[in-house]
Amino acid sequence: MNKGLLLSGLASGLCFYGQADAAKPAKKAPNVVFIIADDLGYGDVSCYGQQKFQTPNIDRLAAQGMLFTQCYSGTTVSAPSRACLLSGLHSGHVPIRGNKEVEPEGQMSLPQNMESIFQVFKRAGYATGAFGKWGLGAPGTVGDPNQQGVDEFFGYNCQLLAHNYYADHLWHNEKRVELTGNYNGGYGVYTQDTIQQMALRFLDNNKDKPFFLFLPYVIPHAELIVPEDSIIQKFRGMYPEKPFKGCDEGCGAFRKGGYCSQPEPHATFAAMIYRLDVYVGQVVAKLKELGLDDNTIVIFTSDNGPHLEGGADPDFFNSNGIFRGYKRDVYEGGIRVPFITVWPGVVKQGTTDFMCSFWDMLPTFAEMTGNKARSSVDGISLMPLLTGKGKQKQHEYFYFEFQEAGGRQAVRKGDWKLIRLKASQGDRSVYELYNLAADPSETTDLLTSEPQKVKELKAIMEKAHVYDPNWPLLENERKMAD
Repeated sequence: MNKGLLLSGLASGLCFYGQADAAKPAKKAPNVVFIIADDLGYGDVSCYGQQKFQTPNIDRLAAQGMLFTQCYSGTTVSAPSRACLLSGLHSGHVPIRGNKEVEPEGQMSLPQNMESIFQVFKRAGYATGAFGKWGLGAPGTVGDPNQQGVDEFFGYNCQLLAHNYYADHLWHNEKRVELTGNYNGGYGVYTQDTIQQMALRFLDNNKDKPFFLFLPYVIPHAELIVPEDSIIQKFRGMYPEKPFKGCDEGCGAFRKGGYCSQPEPHATFAAMIYRLDVYVGQVVAKLKELGLDDNTIVIFTSDNGPHLEGGADPDFFNSNGIFRGYKRDVYEGGIRVPFITVWPGVVKQGTTDFMCSFWDMLPTFAEMTGNKARSSVDGISLMPLLTGKGKQKQHEYFYFEFQEAGGRQAVRKGDWKLIRLKASQGDRSVYELYNLAADPSETTDLLTSEPQKVKELKAIMEKAHVYDPNWPLLENERKMAD
């Protein structure tokens, strides 16, 4: 591990954007850095309420940009959530609706003919890079990052292997990079540090052209493990601990998706998010060093709510804030995520309760670069909101589905939200209705007292879910198709 890079980031991460000057015209072709954490809960950063540790670099972004309180991820697990982000489609339309593994390594592919955010930027003459976790197509398939408009990829192609931070290999475009220091259970290379170095190198190499840098960091996804350096020492002994017994050397899933044992899960979790915060500070410091900070949009978010695996304890850290549920739930805690946008001289500082989603990103970036989406999308452009110019369109509704755990669906329209559990059981499904304005924590089910609202939202739910034979959420869908 390169401790010099990381520890210097603790200091260099204190360099940030200057205060936005609303009178300064935005430059053409702004660069875009899109940072997406993995399983980071709404309450896992201090600007969204975390009190057991601080995230100063992310907080500074929030102070100098726009902080969203009602942003939704694509859905409640990684691959389909990121597919919604890249495609502009919600999870009832997107071709990736779950975490489906393929052999020998990787997940089901995004289709070749689907336009993605990367292709939007490529059409506008941008260099594109992705560094971190992919999970949307195995090496050599049509879903491989290089086949989806990514000029340079470095990281984990397979999100299952991304469960482990001391993996034996990563991918640089189509080349497998062996990490021999991690062979035979070794701890030579903390992969996320190496991925971070490659991302910073991308900025150096593309400083003279417009670029889109996608940073799907693995942190804080389980497993819980960090290098033995000053960051873990900062948190060690701060919290009560309950050791987690996981999958170690000799276990069949060791470094093949199994989570390692961790004697200090609370301290390690805090150290991981602090490390993520350092990475954010390093990226912003690099932009400033290269003179790019005034013309670069930085977005920070997470792919879904907090996880419960590997010894993680979201209740201890209040990771989902006031919201009910975790990753894999379609309650607010599983799908409402932090979302921060900094665009110097354009985006006004402050907080917004405007409701938006991951599928808004493609049309937003298309308009930003002077393009239009080439295919029909579910998202809307947020450019009027971000720039303060023109009337901002609003969503009629938001739709979410989850293929596992018996099938789960949710529709939000205005203040109202309908949830369907056990969706695969047809008429035996269970519905719940909440008014989020009065009850954001989803504690009081109003299903029996609001029959008309239930009928209205059920109709939207049925319309929003389009049958896909690869993802037969409803029991009778497969029977009807056979």
